[in-house]
Amino acid sequence: MSTSFISLSDLKRNFAEVKAGMKHKEAIEESNRCLYCYDAPCMHACPTGIDIPSFIKKIASGNLKGSARTIMEANPVGATCSRVCPTEELCEGACVLNLSSKPILIGDLQRYATDWAIKNEQVLFKAGVSNGKSVAVIGGGPAGLSAARELARFGFAVTVYEAKEQAGGLDTYGIVSFRLSQEISLWEVEQVKKLGVEFRMNTRVGEDITAEELLQDFDAIVLAVGMSKVPMLGIEGEQLGGVYDAIDFIEATKATIDTQLVGKRVAVIGAGNTAIDAATCSVRLGAEKVQIVYRRTQEEMTAYDFEFDFAKQDGVEFRWLTAPKRIIGNANGEVIALECIRMRLEESEISGRKRPVPVAGSEFLIEVDAVVKAIGQTRHTSIIEQFGLTHSRGTVTVDTQTGETSNPKVFAAGDVIFGDGQGEAMVVSAAQQGKQAAYAIYNKLVSKKIETA
Repeated sequence: MSTSFISLSDLKRNFAEVKAGMKHKEAIEESNRCLYCYDAPCMHACPTGIDIPSFIKKIASGNLKGSARTIMEANPVGATCSRVCPTEELCEGACVLNLSSKPILIGDLQRYATDWAIKNEQVLFKAGVSNGKSVAVIGGGPAGLSAARELARFGFAVTVYEAKEQAGGLDTYGIVSFRLSQEISLWEVEQVKKLGVEFRMNTRVGEDITAEELLQDFDAIVLAVGMSKVPMLGIEGEQLGGVYDAIDFIEATKATIDTQLVGKRVAVIGAGNTAIDAATCSVRLGAEKVQIVYRRTQEEMTAYDFEFDFAKQDGVEFRWLTAPKRIIGNANGEVIALECIRMRLEESEISGRKRPVPVAGSEFLIEVDAVVKAIGQTRHTSIIEQFGLTHSRGTVTVDTQTGETSNPKVFAAGDVIFGDGQGEAMVVSAAQQGKQAAYAIYNKLVSKKIETA
């Protein structure tokens, strides 16, 4: 059937979660395959250190609340991570059963336990006794939520400042619905709210409240602002109708689905996880043809392998060693083509990564109706500088063990400290960074004072 006849209801169904959760019998059988290793390598491979043998054994014994609590104890966004973590590279990749058969499906079991907790409206934690100290958390994404939850359990009065209408950050707004529904992320937010954490929504630090006020009013600050918009390509035609920022593009599908791309040809520029999400979103919005344009090769793409495979299954085409040169529009200011140039890779003396170089005279046209830019994200440098923090092009310099910045009152976590060789930007890593910042604040403001009292 022609894509031009796809209905709005068809498109909405396309955004339902793709992968079904485990059935009860499947979960019991899979959990009973686990060897419950002592000093399990899967635990060491998890950035948040979830006690994986313990939560799986609890599933096998029917203690689903205990299982969910074990998961969420270590990872405050564990329900989200059960869906979006690259488990084959982390916990499942380290499973000892890889040597003899197939690894335990740890991610699926984690989802089974946390889905049970969500369905049964479980409250898994409670706030600690007040210690008289207060902390401001800037940003309500995975890192900010993790920090806020741990701080509340330590007895801090915590206020989260979030620029959007809802908390959850990337998990709520930036991951496609057919992989992660907002319901999951917002349940994790509710777990934090129920500890008495105050959320001030639609509040931008630097505009609605100043850095100076926060430094004056709170005993410590956690900076967890994440990333900002996709940068400009710097080519002709970016102002045309039909050119999208991938972050805004994906976020829009979390709120409403429309038919604007039905039957259209779409080019996505970039080859990271966000680019894959933008491409698969385009397919589900009814696009007739979707191509990813990337100036390097498959070996250099930053998207996870499972994301790449998913895109290929959706029929997304990949144009390697291809860079955009100009976006061409018609008299009505609408995109009609993308002019590209072929690239070749050269060894770089500056870094170990090969450098793409244009091949002279190799320009060619791709006929498209829309272009989605997914070439990374800019940083919130203005906020960083308002706090006077040392940084490298927007990557805040921190003590890697504690998250403490150049201002001893400010700690940082998540995307704001990823980059320039400092870790990999994963949801699970951001969660761990938030926890580390919370522990460091507790040790600095409360624990040491108790020891010396």
